[in-house]
Amino acid sequence: MANVLIIDDDKSMSLMLVDLVNSISHKASCSHTLKDGLKLAKGGDFDVIFLDVKMPDGNGLDLLAQLRKLENAPEVIIITGAGDPDGAEIAIKNGAWDYLQKPLSPKKIILPLKRVLQYRDNINKFRKPFPNFDRQNIIGNSQQLENRIKELAYAAHSKANVLITGETGTGKEVFARTLHYNCLFFKKRFIAVDCASLTENLVENALFGHKKGAYTGAFDNNEGLIKMADGGTLFLDEIGEMSLSIQKTFLRVLQEKRFRPVGGKTEIDSSFRMVAATNRDLEKLVNEGLFRKDLLYRLRSVMIELPPLRQRLEDIRELAIYFIKESCQKNKIPQKGFVPEFIDLLMTYDWPGNVREFANTIDSAVSNALHEPILFRKHLPDHIRIEMVRSVLYPSSNDSGPVVDSTPEPTSDRPLSYKAYRESVLDNADKKYLENLIKYTKNNIEEACEISKLGRTRLYALLKKSNLKRSDF
Repeated sequence: MANVLIIDDDKSMSLMLVDLVNSISHKASCSHTLKDGLKLAKGGDFDVIFLDVKMPDGNGLDLLAQLRKLENAPEVIIITGAGDPDGAEIAIKNGAWDYLQKPLSPKKIILPLKRVLQYRDNINKFRKPFPNFDRQNIIGNSQQLENRIKELAYAAHSKANVLITGETGTGKEVFARTLHYNCLFFKKRFIAVDCASLTENLVENALFGHKKGAYTGAFDNNEGLIKMADGGTLFLDEIGEMSLSIQKTFLRVLQEKRFRPVGGKTEIDSSFRMVAATNRDLEKLVNEGLFRKDLLYRLRSVMIELPPLRQRLEDIRELAIYFIKESCQKNKIPQKGFVPEFIDLLMTYDWPGNVREFANTIDSAVSNALHEPILFRKHLPDHIRIEMVRSVLYPSSNDSGPVVDSTPEPTSDRPLSYKAYRESVLDNADKKYLENLIKYTKNNIEEACEISKLGRTRLYALLKKSNLKRSDF
């Protein structure tokens, strides 16, 4: 018998789900707020949670990360009356089992429920725990990062090709090397290829190598990058920059794992693990005729999308400690500490260059402090401090005049549903509260957290939701 939790403020829907679950010999509990739902989830051993999105005390999607952190985490099925493609994407990326749109009939619920319970049974019966996964230099414990590491651990136990996507500086090569280090099947060399540097006239020689005497100046045999990767990992960095002609050349190698060196008469085998990375939208490039669809299908047997740093603010402190230590060791100086305001400022910046920019910023701060034992805001690069000051002096158009009450007023037209109306009122109230909080505390984050009883990460998330800048603090 499975335990099922329903978190939905629609009492008639909750009652229907409870009756349905009980009718197929399982046990159901329900809650009508996110707060009570989380409390029940923490105290009970649930297999499945049906979670509504629009709740009186917030957005159900915000609860996903906390539910996924629970011991023996339940599978979550999102149910919503307002279907939203972006919301569905957020849900799936944060580990939701399914995303169902109301109205829900018993028929629409029974099959997903049976499948998720079948999946849970398989986990308990057949899945073996992985050996310890060595994270190498992947720093952070945010739920977004933990989800990606879990995907990486699964990929390390298969021979499937892997495509790692993400913005510049998110750590794609670090993930690729970590995958190689933990891989059960491909333990030899890790060969990295910068696809942007592969030119038409040099690509065959670089990838396939050549035989002695193949052309003027070929005084010795050269095995080429693909043969060098035999038994190991071939990492194609920025594969979105590869030209169509090179894509065609490489596709056959990827399919057959065989190639002929320049000047060679016979083909050579090379068994390698393919890992590719890109910061570009390959689907879009396919639609524009700039990337081969068949190659894309070959590459993304497993796809891992790395989150930008601005979406994992809870990792900032741990990253800062790691890179401060690394920089001090590199410069052969004593370990440095930092004041809380130093981290606060790091959390207000959007980090367009992601972890790579963050590491360089910490390196700069350590260099600026030189022999001083404590890092202050003053030690950070000017452009970060200037952006903070600008945002305080000219925070946003929201502060250009009095706040206008934008609560929807009843009209003679068809009114909104009660739930939609209440959500709009709550969103507007949140925004007003945060604007008043910023004004009252004079941009002091510690005082704002103390007054609001919110953690910093949660406060920053609410500011973003209300289109208010974190740097207002």
